[in-house]
Amino acid sequence: MSWYEWRPYVSVAERRRKAQAKLKKLKKKGESIAPVAIEGRIIAKSFWGKSWCTNLERYSDYANRLPRGRTYVRNGSVVDLQIGKGEVVARVAGSELYTIKIAITPVKKPHWTSICRDCAGTIDSLVELLQGRLAKGVMDRVCREGDGLFPSPKEIKLSCSCPDWADMCKHVAAALYGVGARLDESPRLLFVLRGVDETELLASAGRDLALAGSAPSAAKVLDDGDVAALFGLEMAEPANSDAGAAAKPKQQPERASKDGKDAKPKDKAALKGSKAPKASATAKQSKTPADKKARAAKDTLLTATQRKPEQVIPPIAVPKGRAQRRPLRAA
Repeated sequence: MSWYEWRPYVSVAERRRKAQAKLKKLKKKGESIAPVAIEGRIIAKSFWGKSWCTNLERYSDYANRLPRGRTYVRNGSVVDLQIGKGEVVARVAGSELYTIKIAITPVKKPHWTSICRDCAGTIDSLVELLQGRLAKGVMDRVCREGDGLFPSPKEIKLSCSCPDWADMCKHVAAALYGVGARLDESPRLLFVLRGVDETELLASAGRDLALAGSAPSAAKVLDDGDVAALFGLEMAEPANSDAGAAAKPKQQPERASKDGKDAKPKDKAALKGSKAPKASATAKQSKTPADKKARAAKDTLLTATQRKPEQVIPPIAVPKGRAQRRPLRAA
């Protein structure tokens, strides 16, 4: 058979049987095999998987070969798919077992920083990020054509071991659709493939929220005087009231009497007994009805505690020899 003649048709079952036989030999050599299994006709169901497939179909460079690739991936021809940083390696069952290598350029640092800045403050947790439960603005930014997270055709280099001359053969198309199906199972592989850390989106969101958080306004903070007036309490003076103490005028000494003699000093005991508890300036300023009631209750309590205990009359002792009267029994 010459190079330009069509190869004999091989059924899908026969292709898969031959591919499985070769994969068994690779497993014996210690290689890990991860086939792509699709149930039904839907290739991808999650946000990340659908977005990957949509990104492929938006470019006209791939329009002619993608339909054949969808057929191959649906019938289980992608028998192995490995995703690493900047590279996808796959094995697709055709007339033979072909090896596909897809090189994808990692996201540039300024490009990734721009994505993180635009998505800051909108992603609450890593679970929501990987499950695709994102706001519409974040979805549009991540899927934006040209500067989003998904690669453009100029960032993808394709190669296949099949004799097809086209870069985008049906085997390569099947491998690309297999990536979308694999993102349903492990969406984190997209960030691994593009060479970025998905947690930086969350870290940027945390820094943004920390900077955006402002202190409560002064109108929402109660002053000590307002608290005292509200609950009828006497607020203690702050410890660092040196300025207030310095502002108080010094007490002037008692002036001498008219006859030249000093005034008699007051009795210390009387002064000590009549000394009332010093009230704070905040409590003196409050003149609300609630404060007056609280002050009256406190004065009543102080008066009751300062009273002398009443004299207790001892019981009268009964002299010995005099019998005590027994209580009368009821008839």
